[in-house]
Amino acid sequence: MSILTEQIDKRRTFAIISHPDAGKTTLTEKLLLYGGAINLAGSVKGKKTAKHAVSDWMEIEKQRGISVTSSVLQFKYDGYCINILDTPGHQDFSEDTYRTLMAADSAVMVIDASKGVENQTRKLFKVCVMRHIPIITFINKMDRDAQNPFDLLEDIENVLGINTCPMNWPIGSGKEFKGVYDRKKGKILSYTANNGQREVEQEELSLDDPDLDSKLFYGQKDTLFDDIDLLDGAGNEFDIDLVRKGQLTPVFFGSALTNFGVEPFLQEFLQLTTGPLPREAYDRRQEEAVTSTIAPDADFFSAFVFKIQANMNKAHRDRVAFMRICSGKFDKNMEVYHVQGDRKMKLSQPQQIMAQEREIVEEAYAGDIIGVFDPGLFSIGDTIVTPGQKFAFKGIPTFAPEHFALVRQKDTMKRKQFVKGMNQIAQEGAIQIFHEPDSGMEEVIVGVVGVLQFDVLKYRLENEYNVEIIMENTPYQFIRWITSQVEDYKSLDLASDTKVVADFRDHKLLLFRSEWSIDWALEHNKGLALQDFGNAE
Repeated sequence: MSILTEQIDKRRTFAIISHPDAGKTTLTEKLLLYGGAINLAGSVKGKKTAKHAVSDWMEIEKQRGISVTSSVLQFKYDGYCINILDTPGHQDFSEDTYRTLMAADSAVMVIDASKGVENQTRKLFKVCVMRHIPIITFINKMDRDAQNPFDLLEDIENVLGINTCPMNWPIGSGKEFKGVYDRKKGKILSYTANNGQREVEQEELSLDDPDLDSKLFYGQKDTLFDDIDLLDGAGNEFDIDLVRKGQLTPVFFGSALTNFGVEPFLQEFLQLTTGPLPREAYDRRQEEAVTSTIAPDADFFSAFVFKIQANMNKAHRDRVAFMRICSGKFDKNMEVYHVQGDRKMKLSQPQQIMAQEREIVEEAYAGDIIGVFDPGLFSIGDTIVTPGQKFAFKGIPTFAPEHFALVRQKDTMKRKQFVKGMNQIAQEGAIQIFHEPDSGMEEVIVGVVGVLQFDVLKYRLENEYNVEIIMENTPYQFIRWITSQVEDYKSLDLASDTKVVADFRDHKLLLFRSEWSIDWALEHNKGLALQDFGNAE
């Protein structure tokens, strides 16, 4: 096995997805704790104190105790190099999560043991299924009163339509949560609680241990034995091929807050998942797009941009493009080719990032995430390859915003900062901006997936660009990209409540107040074709 293949096989790159408050960020912190990346876990509940989660670096995240942007975290554990993509759980920031899932090879789905499958989990799960990536489930918060574990499995199967296979089984819940039964080992893992900030002490017990009754609460031993019989007789059999096709989800029970079951979960996760997966690309030299598959151990470097983030370091007002390496090896001083920009370049200040902490990268391999300084060259979905390669990875689609507002700066003397701030935040994908064709940026229409994004926009413009804005709601509810050739947009026969706008790439779109207006446009303009998402380029 070559050094390249060996390094790539040791990579694991996964996203953590969940509904808000299921404990996703807490689980992320505990994985970092066991990986030795941090010595003390911060609590996302400590909003009144100076504590906040290490993966939440933006000031507004620390204040609200929620994640509003994806975070990239790397650590090493047991010889593996692990890249965690911590995503926003709140549905208002779901588009950032959709893009981040494009960079992941697998996903950890965190479910609250008292609530079961919730709305946002359902949406994010669909994105994983579309990509056929393995999904490992962690049922969290067993330290609180929980639903019956069989009901939780049934909920996952019925709501998400995926078969489950429990890898361990909880013994009690809430104050009576004593640990888990590891089905593969045939052992009970009993835990000694601490404050959750450090690794927890674990004791292994066999089912025939004479001390078992004294270690468990009354009745727990009999319940456990009955549950084991039922699982062995009627549960789904474990099949690693189905797991890797995304058709069977291994399920783990535990408590991220108290560290119960976190390390065994991490150990099993590394065995259940594979190194980086091949990626589909198309040949840009052909008139018709010819699809090919790029293997991670190919002898050339390739990567794509899945996220752009401005002002991670307030002191330097910088902009970082996050790239997922898809094949080969990256060296710090290597020359690369930016496919969409049709130019050779060196990637400036390549870094691996732990939330706000940065470390210059000398080398990185397929599966790794690197951040590079972006002077404004990159867009989400761009492909970077070894010079001589002419393919591009399939792009990341732009989802239709659901809320729209008219935005302008209060102080006309700050137009330059306003335009810069709006463009940079739009290029990150946090918002979409539209303007009337052939007009300037004095006033723009901002489209967002969730209304909380308006708060983040206002906060960031004030704090990062020193610009105060006036924001007014608009009556528009729907937007559609025009995908057919239209010679003169002014000649379109549209209802009076429909508006033609352009995005920052000058693609033309239509804003509608109602579905009736969409039907009118299609009926009165022969050959007009519309779609509700933007094709990535």
